[in-house]
Amino acid sequence: MLQLESDKIEDYLQETEIINFSNQSIQKISKQFDKYSHDEILLVKHIYEYVRDNISHSFDIPELKKVTCIASDVLENGEGICFAKAHLLAALLRSKNIPTGFTYQKVYDEEDKCFFLHGLNTVYLKSINKWIRLDARGNNKKKNIKAEFSIDHEILAYPVRKEFGEDLFPVVSINPDIRAINCLKQSLNREQVYNNAKI
Repeated sequence: MLQLESDKIEDYLQETEIINFSNQSIQKISKQFDKYSHDEILLVKHIYEYVRDNISHSFDIPELKKVTCIASDVLENGEGICFAKAHLLAALLRSKNIPTGFTYQKVYDEEDKCFFLHGLNTVYLKSINKWIRLDARGNNKKKNIKAEFSIDHEILAYPVRKEFGEDLFPVVSINPDIRAINCLKQSLNREQVYNNAKI
């Protein structure tokens, strides 16, 4: 059961330093989705798939160019880890007046035998009066990671494995978690990002 941090829907439409949807680059991309404005579900689906498929996950590419955090930097660099991609997805959706929050997950790494924090979004669809979780991490056949847009049942990058102690936290936050922000701002390379995402 989802737990909203705020019962004020406008709180999930705020612009911040990190979710900077007034940025010119974000506005330019946002306008590309105007053709779907007649259908809220299609609009959200296409924006979600754009971020999922066109912004590389930093752990899936040969070389990390930059550890990104601010939504516009994620877009302009074309890469980011889950937290950063969630920032961009929120910025694009909020630019279209779609309420969007942040949700987090505790995932177990069997190889390193540790837990790490994973970030995704929770989005409100007014047309069906429903909040849905969307994971823009990016799909990866080699790692058997496949997330999809769905309004009926969640198809997330990391299905929760209770037997490993994994958990999907119910809170829908207005702003990104400070742990996610610190992970990105305090990391200079991929190894540091991975270590700083551990919980």
